[in-house]
Amino acid sequence: MRHAIFGNRVAAEPMLDAKATIGEALTFDIVAPPTSDDEVVAEKRSENFTLAPLLLFVSHCIIGAALLLIDGSATLAGNASALAPLILAILLDGGVAMLFRFKDEPGLRPFTIMRTLMLYVASSSTLFIFFAGVLTDFGGRGDAGLLGLSLGAGLCMQAIIAVGSPPVAIVNALMATTGAALFARSPAATGAVAALSLAAVGYSVSQTQQMIAAARRRLRLDWQAKKALQFVAEFESSGRGWFWETNSAGTLSYVSQQLADDFETTPEALLGRQFTDLLSVDNGSGDALREERTLGFHLSARFPFSEVVVRAATNEDIHWSLSGNPIFDENGRFLGFRGIGADLTEQRRNEQEISRLARFDSLTGLPNRAMMRQTLDEALRNAARRQRGCSLFLIDLDRFKNVNDTLGHPVGDALLKQVAERLKSVMGDHGQVGRLGGDEFKAVLPGTVDIGLLESLARTLIDQVSQPYRIEGHRVTIGASVGVAIGDPGRTCADALVRNADLALYAAKGAGRGKHCFYEPAMHSEASDRQLLENDLRQALERGELSVCYQPIVRAVGEDVAGFEALVRWTHASRGAISPAKFIPLAEECGMIGKIGEWVLKTALAEAARWPDRVRIAVNLSPIQFNNPGIVGVIDRLLGESGVRPGRLELEITEGVFLAEGDATDETFARLKNLGVRLALDDFGTGYSSLGYLKKAPFDKIKIDQSFVRGAASPSSRNSAIIRAIVTLAESLNMDTVAEGVETHDDLQLIRDLGCSQIQGYIFGKPGDAEIAGQLARAKSVEAEGFQCIREPRQRLMRRAIAGVNGVKVEVRLRNISAMGALIECDEPVAPGQTIVLDIVGVGPVTGAVRWSAAGRFGVQFADNFELTRLAPVKPSGQATPVVRPAYLNRAAG
Repeated sequence: MRHAIFGNRVAAEPMLDAKATIGEALTFDIVAPPTSDDEVVAEKRSENFTLAPLLLFVSHCIIGAALLLIDGSATLAGNASALAPLILAILLDGGVAMLFRFKDEPGLRPFTIMRTLMLYVASSSTLFIFFAGVLTDFGGRGDAGLLGLSLGAGLCMQAIIAVGSPPVAIVNALMATTGAALFARSPAATGAVAALSLAAVGYSVSQTQQMIAAARRRLRLDWQAKKALQFVAEFESSGRGWFWETNSAGTLSYVSQQLADDFETTPEALLGRQFTDLLSVDNGSGDALREERTLGFHLSARFPFSEVVVRAATNEDIHWSLSGNPIFDENGRFLGFRGIGADLTEQRRNEQEISRLARFDSLTGLPNRAMMRQTLDEALRNAARRQRGCSLFLIDLDRFKNVNDTLGHPVGDALLKQVAERLKSVMGDHGQVGRLGGDEFKAVLPGTVDIGLLESLARTLIDQVSQPYRIEGHRVTIGASVGVAIGDPGRTCADALVRNADLALYAAKGAGRGKHCFYEPAMHSEASDRQLLENDLRQALERGELSVCYQPIVRAVGEDVAGFEALVRWTHASRGAISPAKFIPLAEECGMIGKIGEWVLKTALAEAARWPDRVRIAVNLSPIQFNNPGIVGVIDRLLGESGVRPGRLELEITEGVFLAEGDATDETFARLKNLGVRLALDDFGTGYSSLGYLKKAPFDKIKIDQSFVRGAASPSSRNSAIIRAIVTLAESLNMDTVAEGVETHDDLQLIRDLGCSQIQGYIFGKPGDAEIAGQLARAKSVEAEGFQCIREPRQRLMRRAIAGVNGVKVEVRLRNISAMGALIECDEPVAPGQTIVLDIVGVGPVTGAVRWSAAGRFGVQFADNFELTRLAPVKPSGQATPVVRPAYLNRAAG
């Protein structure tokens, strides 16, 4: 049911027929209304009779006063009993008047009031009839003046009251006819009075029908008007718009509260102001000015307009959308404008925000992929006009995925924000930095093609990004790889430049990450080969191309096998053996390392189950595997399936697992130790802060990287001091030490003398298959085999030099050149111990001492280590790396 507001009452929508029948007119006032709508009409009608008792009161008072003043009525004034009916009528008038005056307090309903009015009219008429009889007794039948005045005046006033209500009119007609019958003494007179009373009743019925119909129509109109006002109020309060109205002079005659709120005032304060005063025309926007001129034209021409956007004349940036229609009366006279307005301020802000989000990254605030592409296109167009090149950096964060996986995306997002700030700081005015998505960034450097500057920027960028971050209590360390491409103005398109930079980025990652590479044409074929290799790697397990080899780890004392390190190998069907240094990083990048690592662990444990219980198996665990929350469960399951005791399994972990330090890393270490497996820190000494890792991680073994072991026995090497320090540190922490890469007896003896616990290297065997590993595992000891010492690399090609021998400059020839010395062919005799200066052609002077001498030859030991790379032939300038100097710069120079 729809509703409308009537005062404080909610009434149902009037659905009654507006017409009223004769029966309704006769009974409407004295029966309970059937509907709430008729209740309203009845209330309105009953209010018309509120002053009726007061009218009769005044009339009766006037009649009494007139009778006392008429001649011959002195006897009436002196007889109180004769005035008793009149006095009673006056008292009755006063009582009923007071009752009607305060009818709301007892809560009288309309039909009760009208019934009371009927009783009151009947009672008042009865008293007047008695009063008329008293007048007849005092004045005689011939005293028509007293009788006419009293009876006629009283009944006339009652008739005036009764004409508005048929039930009251009927009562009044009956009393008038009765009075006429008692006092007229003429049937004709009585009949006339009855006829007149009947006519009055008919008139009352007709008037009541019209009044009820009019009241019902008015009620319907009021309901519709109040409903419209309610809709207007709800619409304005919803914030979707507001209404306005002007008169013919253009001044405001109606203002919504929302419009007044925009001006921080009240609607009343705006009434009477020119509507155009609320609009601003000095915002400097051509489109807005055109819109406001369009509005002014429509207002002056009295044309309707729709959705004209204007700016409010306030200090705030408020915009409205206005629609309006001119108003004319039935004679065509212009009355003003009436319309609707909508606040577009929030919508425009949202549109601006959407536009910003479409061009900028919401997380870092940097330009997004689309904006950076637009920037690159504009930079290339500008480069073509100015004949200046354009460079492009593609930047990829190293090990960022580990941060997300271990510390969560909120920390990853905070890290990206800090990375973005560092990138902007490094790039400065040289170019625009943007985020492509994930951990990929791009930098466009218009007009910058200088190789030195680009290399400097790339190195600084990598160095800054690689500095540790502190996020929510976590110390996070990542890296960056950069691919650089230089565009030839007018010849390079954006797609080609992005592709070239992407290939350079892949090359940088392949070079070990944390590096930058310039694009070279050969990278196309390398990228294609890399993609083919990745596709083959995904199928290598199913094809049975992967295998596990086992390299023995021997105790330094006793030379018995302590365990084996499981090493994965890939023998490609067509390519042959592929180096682990090539396919392991590829497996990490393409997401295959988890599957391959689990397979290696399962295979190694199954093989170790056949060995004696004293022999351990060591398996490498990549940082990606370690950071997998389910790795402990996988290891526990595989140990159970193989039956290998947990203490026999050693997990070799590199420092990469610490790059995203946090609670997750410590928890994984704790769970692995609770499982009972042993932990070894691999490649110790090659990272950034290994001592810090030893302090907090529960390692059982340290593996000294082979770069410190090979050649440690050389007198000129300082590696022995480093190894000694590592062994001492490990012993103080109750950790074993393993020296990797031992290949000669000299190095083996040194390692033993320095106190290493275990030895791993070719001197005790290369990685072999499961059968060889089984034989070594059951052997009591392993015999060391190999060279006594490592011979320095030598340059076999002959080089010419000028030497000063016995004060004479002679030409000599150098052979078997190494970092330590060389064989010299010379016709002049030379004595051992003599110092000689050799001016090697194309290299420069080198000083050395003669160690031995024979006919036509002698050996020289260089005073300082000689870099063999100095002997490399110098490439002609035309074969330098293509990116060193772009071709268009060469043309410009020429």
